[in-house]
Amino acid sequence: MTVDENTPLLRKKKTPLPKFQLGLVLLLTFAEPISAYYIFPFINQLIRELDITGGDDRKIGYYAGLIALDSAQALTTLHWSRLSDHVGPSQTFALDCPPHFGQLLPADAGALNGNMGVMKSAIGDITDQSNLAQAFVLISPVYSVGSSIAPFYGGSLARPHDRWPTLFSGIFWQKFPYFLPCLISTLFTTIAFLIAVTFLKESSPPKRSKKCLQLREGVEDVQDGVSDNDTSPIPIRTLMKTYSAMLPIATYGTLALVDTGFMALVLLFYATPIEIGGLGLPPSVIGTCMAIWGLFSGLSQILFVPKLIDRFGEKKTFRIAVLGFFPLVALFPAMSLVVRSQHEVGPSVWPLMILQLFFVLIGDMSFSVITVFVTRAAPNRYSLGTMNGLSQTTSSIARAFGPAAFSSLFAFSKESDILGGDLVYLVLLVVAGFLVFLSSLLPDLKNNESDRDGDTTGETF
Repeated sequence: MTVDENTPLLRKKKTPLPKFQLGLVLLLTFAEPISAYYIFPFINQLIRELDITGGDDRKIGYYAGLIALDSAQALTTLHWSRLSDHVGPSQTFALDCPPHFGQLLPADAGALNGNMGVMKSAIGDITDQSNLAQAFVLISPVYSVGSSIAPFYGGSLARPHDRWPTLFSGIFWQKFPYFLPCLISTLFTTIAFLIAVTFLKESSPPKRSKKCLQLREGVEDVQDGVSDNDTSPIPIRTLMKTYSAMLPIATYGTLALVDTGFMALVLLFYATPIEIGGLGLPPSVIGTCMAIWGLFSGLSQILFVPKLIDRFGEKKTFRIAVLGFFPLVALFPAMSLVVRSQHEVGPSVWPLMILQLFFVLIGDMSFSVITVFVTRAAPNRYSLGTMNGLSQTTSSIARAFGPAAFSSLFAFSKESDILGGDLVYLVLLVVAGFLVFLSSLLPDLKNNESDRDGDTTGETF
């Protein structure tokens, strides 16, 4: 039977979600941004206080993008995810979720913080195709809530001796002005780690077949060498030659690059003085704005993404979502023009910020959907860790490269006054255009497909 976009989808009855185990995985998902995003509201102020820019605020962008955990995570996340295919996701969590040490050991935290790929593998392992999208839709909103709460308290609790001098009047708080938000992140991540070690169970013990260990170095093995009873992870080299597996991974990496480019720019844009082309907002206001973004994003994804997927399917929903990045980026120079003409962040700027928030909500929906494409592209369920590890590695590389690249390009655009200082926005729009192109190549997913186990066929390079 030939199925096209005009053929009604035959949908199976959804299997009930394993709520307790799913809740544990989502707790770890929530802890991920808590351990990293609290630094965002005050990072530019911290760089300014370190006096490494020579007093030139236009150079802050060169340094802001270098402070991130994703570079170390990019080097290790595939190993953690691959390990989950062999020893199981929950055992990997115990190794992979150490307590966060704030700013003291950022490289080590990044190296041991490659747990997003493992979490996605765990969700794929405890669901089937009838409820896979329903479970994955919850990842992005939970992450969004965490990424909103973290910068809120990060901006609010930074430099507490300035805001609450009666409570925080000692020399300690003057010497370590950002200790308090770091402490909050450390405590929460430690608690999440202990809960995961105690209660998270292995959903299906991993199995290995001798046949898979002796199989295939070539492409033909993907199509002809794997039997329906094969219960071992597919080699990474083979997966990387498979078009149907690498397309969603490449799309995920490009999406991460666009998203991290926007996040780097919005932080710089909010903190940069008005005369240079920003809004000149203090850390507390930046943290509050990010908190509002994250909360609304999480709420909108829970309310609307499942309905959009049921109505239009994963591909159309994803394509609609990524189109939201175009007006999202275009609003930066528009707000800059308004603020420069008024010499202040007046009433006419706030509607533009609210409009940008609306398009943030649309763009964020793409993360809820792309994970479904990655997981459904896995040749069998025993390769979920490898697939999610590859996608998360690609995403981490983009998130390690993106802040440094776009922050530096922001500073270069302002220093050189290229396109009125707006060159960086044009470059990000070009990358977003490439993302739209990749989205057009994604397959139409059908919920009545056969189970992943043993289904290893696919177009190869």
